[in-house]
Amino acid sequence: SPATRAGASAVPGENQPSSRDGWDARSVLCHRAAPVRLLYIAPEMAPFAKTGGLADVLGALPRQMHRLGHDVRVFLPAYAQIDRRKYRLRPLPGLGPVQIQLGSRRFSVGIASAILPGTDLEIYFVYSPELFSRSSIYTADGDEHLRFLVLSFAALEACRRLRFAPDVVHCHDWQTALVPLALKSSYARDPVLSRARSLLTIHNLQYQGIFPAQVLPETGLGRAAHLFHQDYLKQGHLSFLLHGVLYADGITTVSPRYSQEIQSPEHGAGLDPFLRMRKSTVVGILNGVDYDEWSPENDPFIPHAYGATDLSGKERNKAALLGALGLEYRRGTPVIGSVTRMVGQKGLDLLAGVLGRLLRRQSFQFVLLGSGEHHLEEMFGALQRTFPRQVCFYRGYSNELAHLIEAGADMFVMPSRYEPCGLNQLYSLRYGTVPIVHKTGGLADTVQLFNSRTGRGTGFPFDNHDAQGLTWGIQAALAHYKDPATWRKVMQNGMAQDFSWAVQAKQYEQLYERLQRL
Repeated sequence: SPATRAGASAVPGENQPSSRDGWDARSVLCHRAAPVRLLYIAPEMAPFAKTGGLADVLGALPRQMHRLGHDVRVFLPAYAQIDRRKYRLRPLPGLGPVQIQLGSRRFSVGIASAILPGTDLEIYFVYSPELFSRSSIYTADGDEHLRFLVLSFAALEACRRLRFAPDVVHCHDWQTALVPLALKSSYARDPVLSRARSLLTIHNLQYQGIFPAQVLPETGLGRAAHLFHQDYLKQGHLSFLLHGVLYADGITTVSPRYSQEIQSPEHGAGLDPFLRMRKSTVVGILNGVDYDEWSPENDPFIPHAYGATDLSGKERNKAALLGALGLEYRRGTPVIGSVTRMVGQKGLDLLAGVLGRLLRRQSFQFVLLGSGEHHLEEMFGALQRTFPRQVCFYRGYSNELAHLIEAGADMFVMPSRYEPCGLNQLYSLRYGTVPIVHKTGGLADTVQLFNSRTGRGTGFPFDNHDAQGLTWGIQAALAHYKDPATWRKVMQNGMAQDFSWAVQAKQYEQLYERLQRL
């Protein structure tokens, strides 16, 4: 191990290494899963530290597994942004500092803990001001690889000291993707960790953690150098995510469709050959939604509660939304909303062009909450200046406004080029805010085309990611909005969907048990 081993850390009964043959993703267990010891290692977790959907998954999935009776441990960095007083972070008694040796660098890190709000689940934080006291969660600094290697090894070493022998170590994205290789090499004969199986969840394949090959000694896995992909090293690159794909016992993505898309050259970002090689272990499990937070019946951030049987509050929320943004409320005029990171993936350049043409010809309003790439912010700033009575672009982020847009908009547009899962379309369905989405990834899995003849369907997905496709989706939604009875049916269809974590977590529960039996 690259870490300095501390004293007596073995569990009773030393376990011998066992077979690591792959498991079949198509195998489904239908019975109630037995309790499993679960270790989650991740770079972010709501509510402590969040930049995107990964944090929401970590804020919900371990909570649900804990509710189901499984033995859960979660490790994440003790970022400077975390409010230590609010969450009552405290040093873990008796554990002491953990020493991590990575190449010539030695790190002494502390382990703190706090209780996940609303539960009795204890969360563990890896404390290293040198690595985690920075202005942002993720950086472009030269030691970015070291930051998350320290997280990974500190979590494993803390488990050894705590005598916690996980059945499954669940890793997330490139930041923890070398853990499966570490388990198969450095910890292969460790009395605590040798029986642990690894699961890697890919939240977004585009972020792979690619570093110069020269960092290999700093991975702490120098003795396993022969297990790294030699051709990549010869080309001067070391990809963390690639090695997670190669060595994890199981691989998941955050929607079924995305698990198939990333095995194609179009969406595989160079890793598709390796994912196809491991296709029997790649499975998509859709992210869930926390309906305690996202539900119009009990949302504390919206002024008027409503539900599927009484939708009157939704129109009042529309008036409140427009009033808050300085737009005139006109009954019968539809509002299209969007809450998004403003990056190329989200298709916002396409949206700006299409909206510019449609706003001149049709009566509707558009509100956008987001921030990101400067040129995209400028596009929507210009759109607002051109159509000051129809468009409002709120640059930045506000959780309260995000909830109000979901509750007050009639439609929600997501023209993403690709979308591993997407969460806002799931929120929108719950709020009766009809989604207009590009038919890709999790958007395709969760939004079904409305058919006015059968009365089935929940939104307006469009096939082609171009101006014609997006224009069709928006115009189809606007046309159906003109018929109140039809529109009410679309809304209620969406509100009847159940994407709760209570449902989605059962698939993870079955998967964990399957891995445990390897």
